[in-house]
Amino acid sequence: MQIHKGKYKERIVSLLLAGTALSLSRSPTQQLRIIRELKEEWIGITNRNISRTIASLYRSNLISYRDNKDGTTTVFLNEKGKKLALTYNLDSMTLSKQSRWDKKWRIIMFDIPEKYRLARDSLRYQLKRMEFFEYQKSVFITPYDCLKEIEYLCEFYHIKKYVRIILATSLDDELKLRQHFDLD
Repeated sequence: MQIHKGKYKERIVSLLLAGTALSLSRSPTQQLRIIRELKEEWIGITNRNISRTIASLYRSNLISYRDNKDGTTTVFLNEKGKKLALTYNLDSMTLSKQSRWDKKWRIIMFDIPEKYRLARDSLRYQLKRMEFFEYQKSVFITPYDCLKEIEYLCEFYHIKKYVRIILATSLDDELKLRQHFDLD
C-alpha cells in the first residue's frame, strides 16, 4: 500500500515516534531536548487535523491503540508506522553546524557488498545530500558532529557492519577541506 505524505500525516507520525523516543529516554537532558525539537511540529495542527490523521493512520495499519485501566487510550506506532517515520526523518535529516569548529574531522568509510547495492547507493546519496565531502568513492568527510545521523542511516539500511566512523585531528590535505567547508 502506498502511503502519501499528507500535510499533517508526516508531522503526526514524527510526533508519535518522538513520543516513543521520549518514553525510552532516561536522561532528563535528553527528554528536554526531544521536547524542544517537537515544539515546532505542533504549530498549525488542530484537534480536527489530529483526529482525521490518526483515523487515516489507523486505516493504513500504521498505528495501534491500547485502552488503559484509567479509561484513557494510548495511540502508538506499530512496526510498519515506525518504518514510515524513519523514512520521513531521512527526507529532512541535516547536520548541525557548530558555531565553533572543534578541529576534528569525521570520516565515514564503507565497503558495502554488491548484493546491498541499493543500500550503498542510498547511503551515498544521503551523505551527499547532507553536504559531506566525497573524499573518495566510499569515503566521506565532514567537520560536523554526525554520529547520531550515521548510526540512524546504518540502522535504517541495515548496513552497520559495513560502515566505519573515524574521528581524526589532522589530514595531510586539510587545507582543501577547510576551504571547502569555509572553516577558519
